[in-house]
Amino acid sequence: MSDGATRPDVTGVSQKRAPEFFIVGQPKSGTTAMYEMLKGHPQIYMPDRKEPRFFATEMYFRDPPRPGGTPATLEEYLSWFDAARPEQLVADASPWYLWSPTAARRIADVQPAARIIAILREPASLLRSLHLEFVQLYVETETDLRKAIALEEPRRQGRNIPRYTYWPQMLLYSDHVRFVDQLRRFHDVFPPEQMLVLIYDDFRRDNEATLRKVLRFLEVDDTFPLEVREANPTLRVRSQRMHELVHAVSVGRGPVSRAVKTSIKAVTPRQLRRRARDATQKRVVWGNPRPPDEELMTELRRRFKPEVVALSEYLGRDLVTLWGYDRVD
Repeated sequence: MSDGATRPDVTGVSQKRAPEFFIVGQPKSGTTAMYEMLKGHPQIYMPDRKEPRFFATEMYFRDPPRPGGTPATLEEYLSWFDAARPEQLVADASPWYLWSPTAARRIADVQPAARIIAILREPASLLRSLHLEFVQLYVETETDLRKAIALEEPRRQGRNIPRYTYWPQMLLYSDHVRFVDQLRRFHDVFPPEQMLVLIYDDFRRDNEATLRKVLRFLEVDDTFPLEVREANPTLRVRSQRMHELVHAVSVGRGPVSRAVKTSIKAVTPRQLRRRARDATQKRVVWGNPRPPDEELMTELRRRFKPEVVALSEYLGRDLVTLWGYDRVD
């Protein structure tokens, strides 16, 4: 797969302060909820703009249209944390760092004393949730998960890439569940005492207890009252055609969509446009996800059982039983 990325500059020396800890992933595993809860702690500073993604250079293939974008230089990246008070721990919550082959070493180059937090989720449910999110974000246009996974090899060769995909590498679904390889990249550059690996099931079962464990790991006050919440729920695209229309107008690529976008801007105030877009997405485009295809879920669990066995051995915890892989032939 070709990579036309613009690489961020992580070299150079800066007088600015680098983050002391990183929430590195996985996506769709509670990282947004953890970010929102930790953000309320007075001894922790997290910028309002979540996910700078600065150290995941694979994500520079094309910068998606999002507020603030991704910082292009180390100085610009560190400026995201300028508002932190001296007594606060500074944090970067970018859940794609765990997936990224380059992020661990780049983080270590800038902040070798960083503490690393990872959250891992059962492979089949992770891929289902991730696929729904990709479709929602228009990274993926194949709404059938089985077909999307079957496209992995052609996409690895640079074929069948959706037109508006920001990061083609994301569509290589099996790469998202190479848990041991992902963790080893961080263990290669950070000592064990600087890493905390959590399991999504534990976080879902008891948000507060998991959060207190994180606070103790960070050596901040673990008795401070924090609001427990669920963030970033999984949705499905109810109308693919309407989703395509809303996305085309929002992004504005191509002469037709740019013309439509320009016309709408000329006659509609920005706040009203945003409200109309959000209302359309909520009522017409997005809906609650359908029940999972249990046959496909079983196939995925059978396929990725070796990864779960390896992860269980690596962490010294029986995830095979926890995730039900002991019932998979």
